[in-house]
Amino acid sequence: QVQLVESGGGVVQPGGSLRLSCAASGFAWDLYAIGWFRQAPGKEREGISCITNSNGNTYYTDSVKGRFTISRDNAKRTVYLQMNSLKPEDTAIYYCATDHGFPVCGSYFLQTLARNLEDWGQGTPVTVSS
Repeated sequence: QVQLVESGGGVVQPGGSLRLSCAASGFAWDLYAIGWFRQAPGKEREGISCITNSNGNTYYTDSVKGRFTISRDNAKRTVYLQMNSLKPEDTAIYYCATDHGFPVCGSYFLQTLARNLEDWGQGTPVTVSS
């Protein structure tokens, strides 16, 4: 059974940095893409970045491109999201997610999971405030 556990959130001032972790278990690592998503208060969940585990290819939405970096540690079965130059509008609950049938990440992967995935973890909260 797919299990993803997020950690690393916190409170940070604008311009600061955080690194989120997503520990994965219960599925064939190389056959899946993993994405990071976030949901701000009163807003819909959005996908922001993903990584294809088989080859390390990455994808970012415009809202985080150049500020966030996604990476993976195959041995630890963990995906990271390094977030730099944080802004107040980055405040949200951050989730990682994957789904069977999506070995490659991209905009379609992020949009489809954000819209249709039913089972989400608890997420990790990020607050950017002075």
